[in-house]
Amino acid sequence: MLESIHLKKVGPAPEMTMDLAARLNLVTGDNGLGKSFLLDVAWWALTRTWARYPVVPTTKGASISYSYTKKTSKPYTYTSEYDPAAEQWSVNQGRPAIPGLILYAQVDGGFSVWDPARNYWKEDAPERPNAYLFSASEVWAGNKYCEGLLRDWGSWQREKSRPFELLSKVLGALSPSSDEKEKLQTGDLRKLTVNDPLRYPTLRMPYGEDVAVIHASAGMRRIIALAYLLIWTWEEHLASAQVRGEPPAKEVVFLIDEIEAHLHPQWQRRIVPALLQVMDILTGHHGSRVQLIAVTHSPLVLASVEPLFDADKDAWFDLDLDRTNKPYSVKLTPRTYVRHGEVGNWLTSEAFDLKEPRSVEGERALEAALALMDQEAASDAAIAAADKALRDAGLPDIDPFWVQWGYFRERRVEQAPAKPRRRRT
Repeated sequence: MLESIHLKKVGPAPEMTMDLAARLNLVTGDNGLGKSFLLDVAWWALTRTWARYPVVPTTKGASISYSYTKKTSKPYTYTSEYDPAAEQWSVNQGRPAIPGLILYAQVDGGFSVWDPARNYWKEDAPERPNAYLFSASEVWAGNKYCEGLLRDWGSWQREKSRPFELLSKVLGALSPSSDEKEKLQTGDLRKLTVNDPLRYPTLRMPYGEDVAVIHASAGMRRIIALAYLLIWTWEEHLASAQVRGEPPAKEVVFLIDEIEAHLHPQWQRRIVPALLQVMDILTGHHGSRVQLIAVTHSPLVLASVEPLFDADKDAWFDLDLDRTNKPYSVKLTPRTYVRHGEVGNWLTSEAFDLKEPRSVEGERALEAALALMDQEAASDAAIAAADKALRDAGLPDIDPFWVQWGYFRERRVEQAPAKPRRRRT
């Protein structure tokens, strides 16, 4: 398991430290503050490879320190320094420790795997890759290391093999609803065109039609790809470990960027618990521990873990832009996870920093109305204008603010001085 990362003079902050929890780690923050960067560095620290482009510091003296658990009692720790002349990060020249089975799902559909049974040490087999790096298209169509989702799924289904049984279970666990009729189910293999020899996997939809997976929605393709790659990685690891006469990995680290990407709110509030369940389905028989490190922009994802969050084995990290001094800096803060209940409360929490869980126009109108409520001598014209702005902003009749606003206006009427009566002449 990855225990810690310390960055110096690299990334969006002069220094940054991340002490990770053993099971679930959620990372939030605005766009451009370094969430994906942290996942890239975590992948590199665990595998000594880059899943995408290498990180190149812009100042001298940059270093990445990291620590992860391994088979022996003490964790493996190392500080890597960047050499500008060689354009590379230093690595321990000896045989490195084994951090476990490492998976990384990128938001663009790419997927990376580092398998200790296949990638650990290649001097005895130079043709082995340092890691398996699949583009989004290779996940589906395959490459020289992998048949790809379309062919593997078809083979598993025709053979009625263990991977196909796992696929059915995993798809069920990752479904957007607990309703049996709406769970993801495999359909029959289907030929699509005269000239294409491939029989395509299908999903059996709730309305009774088998839809080819290549025609499924973006959200469904995201879930399908995750399910396939988790099964492919674990099954290949088991088979390779058996060939080498070794036990399966006892630790699995799963990095996933924008875990809610393309997913409907129904899915967003189920995906984290479902992935933890899926990893247990795959590895539970072997007693392997799983660490999930996930980036999210979704308040529903944060709300979804309220029933299962355990401060002893889970953590939440938040990236913020510190505007105290110029130039601004980025700060990584480990937040105390507090149950907020409604999603609107999560939107106004430290995770997302919205002033109001409303439209921009609604927020402005509300701020103006609240400012008037603090004024002793607000004019009738100003109050009428604020009332019109609230209604123009689309504040619904059931919004609780109307009660507060109505009470304010009633008090103003009660406190208004009585108009003098005219004398009759």
